[in-house]
Amino acid sequence: MSLAGTSDAIELTERAQAGDEAARLAWDAMIYQIGKCIGSMAVVLEGKVDGILLGGGMVHSDDLVARLRTACEWIAPVTAYPGEFEMEAMAAGARRVLEGSEEPRRYTGEPVWEPPVCFAD
Repeated sequence: MSLAGTSDAIELTERAQAGDEAARLAWDAMIYQIGKCIGSMAVVLEGKVDGILLGGGMVHSDDLVARLRTACEWIAPVTAYPGEFEMEAMAAGARRVLEGSEEPRRYTGEPVWEPPVCFAD
């Protein structure tokens, strides 16, 4: 958002393809950061990576997927699952509750985990 004035990936890629230098730099920076995160997870897993799964709406971008494959396939095979599946996950959870196989949970607004010291203010 701060680099190109938008958080819409479709708009960002369209602007980058149309020659908007700020949009291109933001798009390149985002792909670079995603690649760095994938690499850091490979280190945490001590190189024992069976596969790299890309998901979400931005994975509809062939450019994003191709560039991440180029950058990361040496770690493990890269598979893309374009789309957002939050609604399906919520519906499946509701169904489990309605069928009685899972108890409903009550949202309290209270954190359910304590952040590690390195993330604390």
